[in-house]
Order: sequence, then C-alpha cells, then structure tokens
Amino acid sequence: MIHINTIEEWRALAAQLRSSGQTVGLVPTMGALHEGHGSLIRRAVDDGAVPIVTIFVNPRQFNDASDLAAYPRDEAPDLANCEAWGAAAVVTPSVHEMWPTTPTATTVSVTGVTERFEGAGRPGHFDGVASVVTKLFAINGPARAYFGEKDFQQLAMVRRLNDDLSLGMTIVGCPIVRDEDGLALSSRNVLLDAEGRHVALGFSRGLREATEQPRSAGDVRAVVRASLESSGIDVAYAEVVDPLSLEPVTPEYAGTARVLLAGVVQGVRLIDNGDVTIVSSEGE
Repeated sequence: MIHINTIEEWRALAAQLRSSGQTVGLVPTMGALHEGHGSLIRRAVDDGAVPIVTIFVNPRQFNDASDLAAYPRDEAPDLANCEAWGAAAVVTPSVHEMWPTTPTATTVSVTGVTERFEGAGRPGHFDGVASVVTKLFAINGPARAYFGEKDFQQLAMVRRLNDDLSLGMTIVGCPIVRDEDGLALSSRNVLLDAEGRHVALGFSRGLREATEQPRSAGDVRAVVRASLESSGIDVAYAEVVDPLSLEPVTPEYAGTARVLLAGVVQGVRLIDNGDVTIVSSEGE
C-alpha cells in the first residue's frame, strides 16, 4: 500500500491507474476509521476498482471549533486498517496542502437538499463538505466514489453536486454498517462512554419500531421521536422524507420513504436513518 501526502503524487497515481486501463475507487474519509469505512474499501475491491482512500479532517465543514478539536484522529491504526481492507493507496494531506490560502476564496454550495436537517443544525457544514468533495474529485479525476448511506443527506448532496457540475464520477452509496447491538458505526461513537452508548441505542430501536408494520408518515414520526426521547436523546429532528428529494412526505404519501434522525448524546451529535414503508393517512 502506498502512503501519499501531496496532491501532486495523488493526481499522478490516479492518472497512471487510468492510463493503464484500471478504474480508481475513491473512498473519501475523515479518519478514525471503522468497519463502515472498511465496507466501502471492500466494495471498491469487489467492483474491480483500485481503492484510493483519503483521510482529511476538513476544517471548513465544522461550524463549531470545539467539535473540530474533539474529532478523533489516530493515523497509525487508520493506515493499518486501510492496508488490511485492501486499499492500494492512502492520501493524508495536511490542511495547508488542501487549503493553502486562508480564508479560502472559493466556496461550493448545493441547494435543494442541504437547507434542512444537518444543514439547519450546522450552518455552513454542507458548503464545507461540497467544497472539499469538489476538490477531491478534481484532484483524483474520473472514478467510482464510495460513500456510506449513514450520512444520507450528504450522499444526496454529493450526487447532486456530481450531476450538476459534470464531475465525471460514479457515485456509489453503500449500506449502513451496525454493531451487534444495532448502533450505527460512526467515528464519533468513541466519544461516548458505556452509558452514552446505551442511550444512543434509541436511534436503532426507533428505526426497528418504525419498520415493524406499515404506518402513516405521522405515526412513524411519532414512534421514532418517542423512542429517541424515552432513551434520553436530545432530539434535533426525526423526519420522514422522500428518498430522492429529501422533502418531508405529505399525509397522502404511500410507498418507501427514508427516516432521518439526529440528536445529541453526552454532547456528541449523532445521526441515523433507514427505509420505512409508508401508508397514506388521507381520509382517516
């Protein structure tokens, strides 16, 4: 496995792989890697792509300086995991390498799928994500890019970004990976103690209850919110949305929808989501 620190080396490697007829599998991460990230790398390998993993904690997507400072970082085990999972190369650029001029004059914004939910709770977050993803795609060049469905709103934004700007990537969304107890894997989970982890299980419990039987959108919202609140989670939102537009579904909606959840546990903001079958409540 190759370990790269510079944009120049990374760009050259990706170009060399493409020129030899291979497909690059780009896996953008912020480190503190877990099996969820591992599933993205393994998916790239299974697809016949050559995995290039980026590890970069992007300061521009943090609206809270304390959140940025607390974000877990541990490069040595991250590199070891990447090699074990089948990565061909890992890119770990410095902040100066990625953003040499501060403040940065260029910002990329994606409207339509970013204003609600994480966008409302974390002002400027998605502008920071869109800006760094655009740069990652521009440096790497055409490839298959792998993102987890756990950050469902981010995935929707990346797809819109890629389509609108014709960035030449194939965006691959990969299923959420959970621990045996049902908690969705997240780099932020390491910030919870045993009690906090127990509280956070309210997310997966709420999703299970929502999928026990078909329900109206209003009933699903009530069920998942009650699960989060009864667990002790400080709820940021619990919404049922169209899986493409991310617009909250109306009472007459029927079909598959996505439940988006977010809340705070022990000062740590966590998110989760899942598919649910909705039946219309019109006429009740």
